[in-house]
Amino acid sequence: MKRIIYLIVGFALIIQTQSCESTELDITENPNALSAPNVDGLFITIQENFVRHIAGGGTGEDFFAGAGGGLDQDGMDLTRIGNFFGQLYNNQLLAAAQDEEWDNAYRGVLQQIEALIPLAEEEGLSRHVAICRFIQAYVYTSMVDFFGDIPFNDALQASEGIFAPTLTPGADVYAAAFGFLDQADANFTNATTRDPFIDLFYDNDFDRWQLATNTLRLKLLAQTRLVDASAEGQFNAIINSGNYIQDTADDMQFQWGTGTANPETRNPRYVDGYSVTGANDYIANWYMERMMLSNDPRIRYIIYRQTNGVPSADLPGLPPDAGQLGCSVITNPPPHYLAGGFTFCALDNGYWGRDHGSEEGIPADNFLRSTWGVYPFGGRFDDSRFTGGGLTTGAQGAGITPILTAGLVQFLQAEMAMAAGNETGAGMLLQQAIATHIDKVMNSGIEDPDADMSLAPTADNVSDFLAAVDMDFQNANTMGRWNVLGEQFILASVGLGIDSYNFYRRSNFPTTLQPNINQNPGTFMNSLFYPANSVNTNSNISQKSNNGEFVFWDTNGTPPAN
Repeated sequence: MKRIIYLIVGFALIIQTQSCESTELDITENPNALSAPNVDGLFITIQENFVRHIAGGGTGEDFFAGAGGGLDQDGMDLTRIGNFFGQLYNNQLLAAAQDEEWDNAYRGVLQQIEALIPLAEEEGLSRHVAICRFIQAYVYTSMVDFFGDIPFNDALQASEGIFAPTLTPGADVYAAAFGFLDQADANFTNATTRDPFIDLFYDNDFDRWQLATNTLRLKLLAQTRLVDASAEGQFNAIINSGNYIQDTADDMQFQWGTGTANPETRNPRYVDGYSVTGANDYIANWYMERMMLSNDPRIRYIIYRQTNGVPSADLPGLPPDAGQLGCSVITNPPPHYLAGGFTFCALDNGYWGRDHGSEEGIPADNFLRSTWGVYPFGGRFDDSRFTGGGLTTGAQGAGITPILTAGLVQFLQAEMAMAAGNETGAGMLLQQAIATHIDKVMNSGIEDPDADMSLAPTADNVSDFLAAVDMDFQNANTMGRWNVLGEQFILASVGLGIDSYNFYRRSNFPTTLQPNINQNPGTFMNSLFYPANSVNTNSNISQKSNNGEFVFWDTNGTPPAN
């Protein structure tokens, strides 16, 4: 309750602060004119825009976030968690689609940090500075992860007459990010005039902030393991120190509220999935099928079914219906789907989604398609009600945006063990990672007060699932073990699409993902195109020749399951 109150107060302060600003960010011209309350108002805005960088908007109330989906959605869509709309990769996530994310990052959170830090340092507000340095490190590196080389060295210097910043190599940005984290550590322990009025993540628990700082280091070291020979040693040194997020109670996440207006505080994915017009997004068929076929105990928490049947000529339930699901009347699936044994178009038991790359139009299925459940986006627990969502159903949007979690660390440990050839250790760490994530997911059920939890999985269900995954891992060869790890990493990455996208590219696993519905979709999106506005207005940024360009840490080639 305390965190939700802070959230509401924080958003109120955001509105108050933004009402005093112009869209040109006049505060950056004279940040010393800010009063102490406005410093903290801007500090709250920075935190909120940081979350929007990951989770996106959906309501348009935040100037910088707009209605974009955030990097999390792009990553989930590309790794078959959400629906990727497009049979040709180079025709999707085009330059114009990235304007909002780029704008939120540069003109929003990063520019605001540049305005705040000098004033905070002058006033001795060390904790404000520390948190801002952490956010800088996360935002800059995630921009590298998605775009490659980005403006950095001479970015945010319009006041010095630099209006066309150049691209800085991604490796250099990463090196600077580690420096930001060092500065964060120092400022978490330096003397401070006072703490922030509102810390939306850890409520001014700076021991936990330091755990998060080292956890971000672990994430960045795992991402650079292919290009930095020292990454493994540094990673293991942090693990041996024990100074990182090991318990879900210390997870870094953002808690959303239930406000529908003035301010809108609900999770953006809930806003998309539980509107007056029904669900406005699709979940990937591959994701739902893997959970369904493996009796994954998380499925009723993560996916909410609005019906118990899907139109299909091959499955029990609903008959083919071109008006609701166009592909249901197609009797011959794509040849590469048949050859690879991939399900086409429809799943059993009401799991209504889309195939990877499907470009079907949007029929009147908003109250039929599956939508996101109570975890992590604050929807409904699936207790087989088979009724549509609504504005005040389930957790009413009071979900979370996970950022750095104990489960993620354990998955990264399993990956590093596999990369080092320690497959026995990787198997044990994988079991820990899945168990940690299952526990976190199942604890979210209490957020849906109307749910019939008699359908919640039992302890035996969880044990059986873990044993089945372990058997698959133990009975596989090295490539098969990477596939098991990769599938489980992605299944646990709902809300962590940045990390699933990064893992998929640096490992090239799993190879079992559903391919694009087009047998020849072109090169997978190894990185995203630069935003149109930046290319059109900045003479120092030229658009990429194609979407196959690799980010600096990806030397493993294009993932096989295009």
